[in-house]
Amino acid sequence: MSDPIVIAVDGPGGAGKGELTRRLAEALDFDLLDSGAIYRVLAYAVRKAGLALFDEDSVVQEAKLLNLSFECLDDGVHVLLGGEDVSSQIRTEEAGANASKVAAYPSVRQALLQRQREFLKEPGLVADGRDMGTVVFPKAQVKIFLDASAEVRAKRRCLQLESKGKTADFDTILKEIQERDDRDRNRPVAPLKAADDALVIDSSDMDIETVYKTALDYVKQKTGLKVE
Repeated sequence: MSDPIVIAVDGPGGAGKGELTRRLAEALDFDLLDSGAIYRVLAYAVRKAGLALFDEDSVVQEAKLLNLSFECLDDGVHVLLGGEDVSSQIRTEEAGANASKVAAYPSVRQALLQRQREFLKEPGLVADGRDMGTVVFPKAQVKIFLDASAEVRAKRRCLQLESKGKTADFDTILKEIQERDDRDRNRPVAPLKAADDALVIDSSDMDIETVYKTALDYVKQKTGLKVE
């Protein structure tokens, strides 16, 4: 009996991983793991409990107790913490920055490592993150690294915020993205980088349809799955 298939999609925030992994999971009828959401929810839970993000021991204890699940609905992937939908609370720039801070703790990453691996079930899993193909699922049958320039990602974020009627300052968002990239790429444990055997897709000048088709063609090539 063959092992469940793992499609690991890594890359920096704003490159389009969320939409790509959602589409792949739906097309393949695979489960979805948004590991970035795990760290965002953890940071949210820490703050909600009145604890400090710089208190590593407290963050680790929260990580061990994290009651997290994902639900794919028509409007996207919803994140549940103890049954409560916290999707909107964890999709802010502040939540992303806080997630990057707690993700830098080696002890926190270790505490969540097995929790992430437990999402793998038949027939397969699409895993979205920053170290899915390098650390969490190093033997994944398919590895993709989705990238885009910081400037493009900042523009996308501005458009996203403006579409929701919110104000967006490009320079501020660009600075936050660059700082988060620096933390993620230079942390001592599980830094953000493409696996040696990953397909690297730069989405800077690509729309989501082109990104999706490129990724799906690669998945079919690597796995032999028949998907339309």
